[in-house]
Amino acid sequence: MHPTPHEAAHRRSAVPVRAWLQPALIGLVIVSAFISCYIGVQRDPQPHRLPISVSGPLLGDRLQQALGDAVDVRPAASTTDARLALERHDVVAALSATDHGDTLRLDVAGANGLSTTTAVKNLVTAYGHGAGKNVTVRDVVPLDPYDARGLAGFYVSFGVSLAGFVLAQNALGLGQLLHLRHRLTLIAGFSAVSGVLAAFIAGPVLGAVPAPFLPLAFTLALLSAAAAFTTKLLGTYLGPLGVPVATLLLLTIGNSTSGATIGPDLLPGVGRALSAALPPGAAVRAVTDLTYFDGAHALTPLATLALWAGGAAVLVALRPRLREAVRQLPGRGVVRAA
Repeated sequence: MHPTPHEAAHRRSAVPVRAWLQPALIGLVIVSAFISCYIGVQRDPQPHRLPISVSGPLLGDRLQQALGDAVDVRPAASTTDARLALERHDVVAALSATDHGDTLRLDVAGANGLSTTTAVKNLVTAYGHGAGKNVTVRDVVPLDPYDARGLAGFYVSFGVSLAGFVLAQNALGLGQLLHLRHRLTLIAGFSAVSGVLAAFIAGPVLGAVPAPFLPLAFTLALLSAAAAFTTKLLGTYLGPLGVPVATLLLLTIGNSTSGATIGPDLLPGVGRALSAALPPGAAVRAVTDLTYFDGAHALTPLATLALWAGGAAVLVALRPRLREAVRQLPGRGVVRAA
């Protein structure tokens, strides 16, 4: 029997306010956070302790005194040592003076990104102008010709993160169809395949990320697993709020502070900390190191990705046991009501 028009209208009016207010508020929070994060970090980037290797103690002291906290001067025994530090990704630039002392030679690594390279050039050029010296600039670790703006690593990381997020979002709805171990296997298998596929497209096919294939695929697989398992974790423990929280954490805050569009040394203090700690920032660092610096500092970001992926997977797997343990606690009814 179909409801009368009056009954249908009554049912619609009886829908709780929360049913429509909650998704609207979540959407407003996400759009506000997205705009604030992406525009906020690019609005007024300021260099903070940019590491520069300087050969010559007098030059180093004068540079540090003139530029203050904007740079972190690291003395080098020779011009060669300063350049080696740059090629190892220990610093973002190497500075030395010519034999006559009237010209400063600045070596930079375009692979560090346009924002970081531009910032260090501007700082050293301003110092040289004030000291009455010419500054010559040389890019000793240039970007790949197919990655002229240095954003390929960011885009491949963003794509992999997004794919892992979407898969986990779908997996949350498969609870009635697939056993937990099958859902975890699905996420793990998808992460491995997506990592290989993304590395193949960005590397051999398009040539924009010429990192060694297997290390790159492993990095991207870890990123996919970190994004997927973290989204699954938040959805499992937080319910309907889990996916919006994952959106804010991974796709909004994580990608905006990843250090690709704005170098990590130009981010605000909180942004610098989040950049290294969240999966997107860790992935961008690892991809950059593998592509341009022989993986010199890739171990730390890889460990970060592994911790996110492994930790989230373990917590998701333990959820049924934790729920059962809570049910067996004395006075559990009071706890659940609270």
